Amino acid sequence: MQNVSSLCPMSRENDVGALAPLIGYHLRRASGAFASDFAAAVDGTGMRQVLIGILAVVEGTPGINQGAVGRVLGIKRANMVSLINEVVDAGLIDREIDVSDRRAFSLSITELGRAKLADCLKRIEAHERQMLAGFSEAEKATLLELLGRIERRAPSDLS
Repeated sequence: MQNVSSLCPMSRENDVGALAPLIGYHLRRASGAFASDFAAAVDGTGMRQVLIGILAVVEGTPGINQGAVGRVLGIKRANMVSLINEVVDAGLIDREIDVSDRRAFSLSITELGRAKLADCLKRIEAHERQMLAGFSEAEKATLLELLGRIERRAPSDLS
């Protein structure tokens, strides 16, 4: 069996001691690197990761309600109202009273929202190609599978 320290080689100047074998530490560092490059990739669009996620879910599921969008993306109900207001006010999503449940709103992406999403996705694809340069397709698939397994273990209390 391979020693954990051999899996995360570091020079002495970057030695993090007891943190070296901790997966969570490395996930946080990798997430930070991805987030920083992501922000640069979408700079100037006026968009953030959460808003792009909302647009993508609504585009993929026209007529979805905001509660369902929140559940899909893991966004707490209390935060959804202001986020939906933000994309509605920007003209990216239309919100209408749901005909099957007058207490809920049905969401659909606008043409402006569709164009904004396409632009952002193009930028994100370039960002991911850069961040994952040197990874084989099989390694990318494995990484997605492993991250998915961690995500599925997350608590589901989003209310």
